[in-house]
Amino acid sequence: MNLNKAFIIGNLTRDPEMKTLPSGTPVVSFGVATNRVWKNQSGEKQQEVQFHNIVVFGRQAEVANQYLKKGSSALIEGRIQTSHWEAQDGTKRSKTEIVAERIQLGPRRNGQNSSSPTDFSKNANNSNPSSQKTESLDTIEYPEENNDPDNIPF
Repeated sequence: MNLNKAFIIGNLTRDPEMKTLPSGTPVVSFGVATNRVWKNQSGEKQQEVQFHNIVVFGRQAEVANQYLKKGSSALIEGRIQTSHWEAQDGTKRSKTEIVAERIQLGPRRNGQNSSSPTDFSKNANNSNPSSQKTESLDTIEYPEENNDPDNIPF
């Protein structure tokens, strides 16, 4: 059995960029940053940032383009895909991205009224925004990691 599934919660690093495929299907791409915080053996706080390329198709692409912007938070659920090609100069290139199957918008910033996220994947074909499902998003507190290589049992 195989599984290719990615879940990330992060902030957009750039505004969504919308294009249209020759078939007329809208496609949006944007970047999301995620971070990991832990304490090293000395007890000092450490942080690592990862950057992810996201691509969205269809009605979800239109909604993402309309509601997301640089700095917005979002939960992205999708699959990881790597594309390979040869550049014009003959070098081999590759790009890894998350193809979004579901996007949940995070809380809005800058004093806007909504403080709850919106999951528009289930209603992607419904053009009535008032029928979109909303849920409250609780802050996730991750436990501090204390990874000591000497305590690993293998």
